[in-house]
Amino acid sequence: MAQMNFGGVVENVVTREEFPLEKAREVLKDEVIAVIGYGVQGPGQSLNLRDNGFNVIVGQRPGKTFDKAVADGWVPGETLFGIEEACEKATIIQVLLSDAAQIECWPAIKKHLAPGKALYFSHGFAITYKDRTGIVPPADVDVILIAPKGSGTSLRTMFLEGRGLNSSFAIFQDATGKAWDRVVALGIGVGSGYLFETTFKKEVYSDLTGERGTLMGAIQGLLLAQYETLRENGHTPSEAFNETVEELTQSLMPLFAKNGMDWMYANCSTTAQRGALDWMGPFHDATKPVFEKLYSEVKQGHEAQRSIDSNSQPDYREKLNAELKALRESEMWQAGAVVRKLRPENS
Repeated sequence: MAQMNFGGVVENVVTREEFPLEKAREVLKDEVIAVIGYGVQGPGQSLNLRDNGFNVIVGQRPGKTFDKAVADGWVPGETLFGIEEACEKATIIQVLLSDAAQIECWPAIKKHLAPGKALYFSHGFAITYKDRTGIVPPADVDVILIAPKGSGTSLRTMFLEGRGLNSSFAIFQDATGKAWDRVVALGIGVGSGYLFETTFKKEVYSDLTGERGTLMGAIQGLLLAQYETLRENGHTPSEAFNETVEELTQSLMPLFAKNGMDWMYANCSTTAQRGALDWMGPFHDATKPVFEKLYSEVKQGHEAQRSIDSNSQPDYREKLNAELKALRESEMWQAGAVVRKLRPENS
């Protein structure tokens, strides 16, 4: 494991050069990896593992996702099974169900955790909030985590492009003495770019904060606030959307992603530079208390409980679809649908 300097802070990381795919295959050559769940992370991780030459099977309940697994080449009775049968066959059980489904399926998974097996998560939720989830692994199994920093779709897309999505890794319980080799090999196997060390608790705290913050919740709130302000002052939907979303995602974010914020600023007009530098302070001061409150809610488990309560309801999916429909049909995103059709690659 290498040490890297991140802005003056030294962290432990594992790169693909240090731990190549061939080494990962050797570590896991006698393992049977069962990916349980074929929803958000399941397809990307299982397909990448399969394409990388690992012995992987899928466990999924009947339904649309089972049919999707069949369409992706998993063969019922050979590489695709029910959840319990897959868990029984596996030496490594990757629990990639939703947090609510993990709680529901835990009794069926737990009964197949024979000594020496490994229990793998891609989210620290179940273990960190075990008093709320009831998920307490036996002491004689490894409990490990690989958390790709992006969706399963991005993980798969980047893999097919020959790239890798960075992932965090953690060991909650090393019962066999092999947990480190197992978790790093799995991280390489699922297609990670580089691996950085964390804990289950830190992973879930940062993940829940990020999803509710800059990755999803905060960005939608900021975009909508600016869009509404422009519209209220007489700007057309097209102008408001282009100045709020399109320029951000199509022009500035690629510059930001390539070489950082300062490089993006340097490649904008001097007027834009001055305004950005002057106004970042007020935006920071306005939003910092919101992020502090959000982190506190996550740390105390309140956000976890809200998720458990909401996502366990029988009409959860219907309520979610209604909320997403309202978002999709809002004026800003209706304008966005038109703008996307007008992009040159779509004309």
